[in-house]
Amino acid sequence: MSRRLLALATGLTLVASTLALAPRPAQAQPATAAVDTEVSFSRVRAVNLARDTAVKLNGGLTVYRPANCMFDTSLAGGSCLIRRDNQGFLFRFQGGAPGWQQLGLQPNWDTEILVSSDGRQVVQVVFNQPPGNR
Repeated sequence: MSRRLLALATGLTLVASTLALAPRPAQAQPATAAVDTEVSFSRVRAVNLARDTAVKLNGGLTVYRPANCMFDTSLAGGSCLIRRDNQGFLFRFQGGAPGWQQLGLQPNWDTEILVSSDGRQVVQVVFNQPPGNR
């Protein structure tokens, strides 16, 4: 009987140690992680909307290209994003003829656009003019 008891105790010890080492189920992320993700999506939507709005206002991609920072969705506006608050995302950027930045040419447009904080609508085109006319 003592052999059976010893075998049972050994078996229980092995099971307990295996359970202790087993990976634990993933814990739910705090609510702030969901908020951060939503902000990221909103910011990408906002930069896309601001860029597309400027392209439409200035004659389309055949004649106008916004600054490179407006195409970098991984940074969602990068240096073109000048303010983010409860009013929304404020982008300020230059633009010009296709290839202007790559060729080292001067821009021929300055644009500032405010997009809602959810990134879904243009709140205001603050300005969209040739440089120096602001």
